[in-house]
Amino acid sequence: MKYLVGFAILFATFSTHAFADGKGDNDPANVRRVPKDGVEIPADRESKLRDALKVLQRKIVQLEASNDAETIALLPDVTIFERAVRVALDHGEFFSPKDIDKADQLLVEGISRADQLLAGKAEWPNQSGLVVRGYVSRIDHTVQPYALVVPETYAFNHSVPTRCDLWFHGRGETLSEVNFIWGGMKTAGQYTPDHTIMLHPYGRYSNAFKFAGEVDVLEALEDVQQRYRIDEDRISVRGFSMGGAACWQFAVHYADRWFAANPGAGFSETPQFLKSFQQETLNPTPWEKSLWNMYDCDKYALNLAHCPTIAYSGENDSQKQAADVMEEALKRRGMRLRHVIGADMGHKIDDASKQVIENDMRSLAVNGRTVPITQLNFETSTLKYNRLHWLIVDGLEQHWKRAYVEASLSFNAKRFVNPPRVRVKPHNVSAFTLKFPAGTFSSLGQSLDGVRIGQTTSRVYGANDFECDVVPFTDGSAEIQAHRDQNGVWKQGPPESGLRKVHGLQGPIDDAFMDSFVFVRPTGTAANEAAGEWAASELERAIEHWRRHFRGDARVVNDTDVTEEMIQSANLVLWGDPSSNSVMAKVAEKLPVKWTVKQIVVGDKTYDAAHHAPILIYPNPLNPDRYVVFNSSFTFREYAYLNNARQVPMLPDWAVIDLRTPPGNVWPGKVAAADFFDEQWQLKTAVK
Repeated sequence: MKYLVGFAILFATFSTHAFADGKGDNDPANVRRVPKDGVEIPADRESKLRDALKVLQRKIVQLEASNDAETIALLPDVTIFERAVRVALDHGEFFSPKDIDKADQLLVEGISRADQLLAGKAEWPNQSGLVVRGYVSRIDHTVQPYALVVPETYAFNHSVPTRCDLWFHGRGETLSEVNFIWGGMKTAGQYTPDHTIMLHPYGRYSNAFKFAGEVDVLEALEDVQQRYRIDEDRISVRGFSMGGAACWQFAVHYADRWFAANPGAGFSETPQFLKSFQQETLNPTPWEKSLWNMYDCDKYALNLAHCPTIAYSGENDSQKQAADVMEEALKRRGMRLRHVIGADMGHKIDDASKQVIENDMRSLAVNGRTVPITQLNFETSTLKYNRLHWLIVDGLEQHWKRAYVEASLSFNAKRFVNPPRVRVKPHNVSAFTLKFPAGTFSSLGQSLDGVRIGQTTSRVYGANDFECDVVPFTDGSAEIQAHRDQNGVWKQGPPESGLRKVHGLQGPIDDAFMDSFVFVRPTGTAANEAAGEWAASELERAIEHWRRHFRGDARVVNDTDVTEEMIQSANLVLWGDPSSNSVMAKVAEKLPVKWTVKQIVVGDKTYDAAHHAPILIYPNPLNPDRYVVFNSSFTFREYAYLNNARQVPMLPDWAVIDLRTPPGNVWPGKVAAADFFDEQWQLKTAVK
């Protein structure tokens, strides 16, 4: 396929060193705005844009009134154009006069698609080449765009499963929806392998595809898989610069999903990168150091044993540091990194290296993703990332410490008499599940007719090892659960009932914003004026910065308007105090941190409620399958916007804020105390 190469420039070299580099961005007290203010729009141009926008909006209303399921399913492909231009107009995010010209063309395309839908003749779903599409995110119900390069060889009758490569773009502080969609309509990117759909996720702007950006990738891929026939065993992740950082992250956290990973440059962890690349002096709090383990890829390097990885670095690029860190981490785990280095290259991929990389990727795609049956090695620091193929970690002994599992399956020579046996060596793990899909054992030659039916047997080897029979079901599947009891002894079966940290309900505060959430605004009067004013200001800021940094529209409701459907389907982010927010009043007494009119009680410590307020996350007492959050959005602030490696959780599960120190570019006030809840969601013995 022949396409313009501008996408390579637009989405790879957005990471140019003009921004986010250098000591000038190391002063938390003096932080430039990200994104920058837009240019002034001439009155006649704005009037023309708004007139065209109204035309598109009227057509969208007509389409929304349709009862046709196919029309409704395709509507996000139209509304991405409306939202892109409307947001840029309403918030001053045309960053150059050319952006205004782009908006004109985006509205033309949006109106054209709306007319096609109204006529029942949508053309773009069967279009090869460059196609921009959209989906509605579960996080905040906004429409989000993604770009595709569909090969001319793709069979739109869905008869042939197709390889799909995800390409993560570089940093771009002016990468508005207008600029992203325009780039996706005009240019193809660094790579366009034969017979391959290239998916370019937006990632909700410039966050290294973390947090809501991470969810955007997964949601965009899911949408593509619903609309095109993708070969699930031939999906890869690739990227350069900030996109290279994203590639490392997806490779280690979701190692079982890809046939290969191809990270280029970028960063792979936070502390070493900021010291070497940003020349930043770090003074982290204890909880910050722990929370680095959420996205520091070197802590998950073992998982690359199950994800073939080809790293690229320019020989003279300072961001070669990312691959060097991973190379050392892999070496400590007995592995060697395939590292292609561009001779005399700076922050760029040279043609010779491209050819080497493409040859390797093509070879890996031949066999596709493989599922290891007899041996798995897995490491994690959080139940947020808790699975690898047939292994699921259901509980940790302590979050943010390295957890490691070695699981092996063996077969008796007399397999018609004895079932297979599995042995698990877990470290810092309190519960796990082994879930073998249908056909696993029949495909290995296990005679299901001869399998012994009945109770499995198990025994403990040493302090950590667990072994038991695997008795498959008649479809060749099997499932085994095990947990440590109160005496530390491994037992088969699920963990004992009771509140505990589990996947998707493990914290920290930022995790609430990686799924559906609602901001709940107070309608009453706060018991303490300082806390009321602070919460109101932080809510206003949260709404603005969710839009600015994660390109969404936070759903905001009054406490009196919270419905049962919201309680069941969304994380509730409660603002105010128990006196002003009626929903907060319902749950406050059921939380470990107590908040009264006079004081905040955390274990054996108390804080004056006249000038303190708590921030926390906890399973919602009204629905323990969802979170409740007090007075916080995502926890990194403006200072972190200047470098993507800084964009990590800044607060753990709970904190007490001294309101006598005003909110700033790093903290929402002075952090008087902060810590994690334990694995049962209770306060630790020693409150920090």
